[in-house]
Amino acid sequence: MNVGLIGAGHFGRYHALKLAGAKRAKLVGLADADPERAKTVAWEAGCPVKTVDEILELAQAVIIAAPAEYHFDLAAKALRAGKHVLVEKPIAATLEQAAELAELARAAGLVLQVGHLERFSAAHGALSARMGKPLYIEAVRIAPFKPRGTDVSVILDLMIHDLDLILALTDSPVASVDAVGAPVASEHDDIANARIRFENGAVATITASRISLKTERKMRIFSQTGYLTVDFAARKLTLVGRGIGMKLPGFEEFGVEQAGWQDHDALLAEHEAFFASVLDGAPVLVDAQAGARALAAALAVSEAIARSRAVAEASGLIPRG
Repeated sequence: MNVGLIGAGHFGRYHALKLAGAKRAKLVGLADADPERAKTVAWEAGCPVKTVDEILELAQAVIIAAPAEYHFDLAAKALRAGKHVLVEKPIAATLEQAAELAELARAAGLVLQVGHLERFSAAHGALSARMGKPLYIEAVRIAPFKPRGTDVSVILDLMIHDLDLILALTDSPVASVDAVGAPVASEHDDIANARIRFENGAVATITASRISLKTERKMRIFSQTGYLTVDFAARKLTLVGRGIGMKLPGFEEFGVEQAGWQDHDALLAEHEAFFASVLDGAPVLVDAQAGARALAAALAVSEAIARSRAVAEASGLIPRG
């Protein structure tokens, strides 16, 4: 099928290069607000530069990798034009916008997939295969500062990946959120910590930072069946549980199992899932509902940070404004 790309920034370029080698799709053009950037990426991908309107005339489906503030307008325009859409996360800026996109896709019988890339990673598969319903999850995602992505907060930039994974693992509505955060190097929050309680009793603590000295991505999960630690950078996990692996001295009922995984191309897997949904009618793995659920959790974290900041300002802990 013919596919167009809207947005050729840092991540849009990866989409373009992946589309250039796709077996089930042809990249018919890309559009970007920066003409020089568009020319450069189009040359790399071997496709022409087009306007958004030209792409909507030529393509059966579009991938939207523009900055987050434009996701809703571009996705709505594409859906109204009868095009299938893969839109990068977050799906939109508000839950009302997310609901409108979902309804546009439903009414027109179109595929609307949200680009939560972690769902297609080997790490997610390895983790999900070894863990039951969690009681407690602790996630850390930190990285050095980069100007890219600072058009949104660290919650929508980085934390939303772990929010989406945790929501999928717990499979329960959010009951309450307590959070703190601060803008340090940009006008949006660059560091954040959230404690989320779910209606089924599970609890998650999530830390995200884009102003750290190192990159770290780890997760710890407690459940009734065991304890799992995951180091995403090292691509390894350790599971402690009953009747598995090497026995623990003094605790013969329990054992330790260590496993790793080979990285696969998560972006390729995401594209192939999108193509399969469009061309074969396969279920959409990360649909508008999943995108809205992750957005709702991210907005709840942002609102909790605002409440905490108001209390800290009122007490004099931090200066007002």
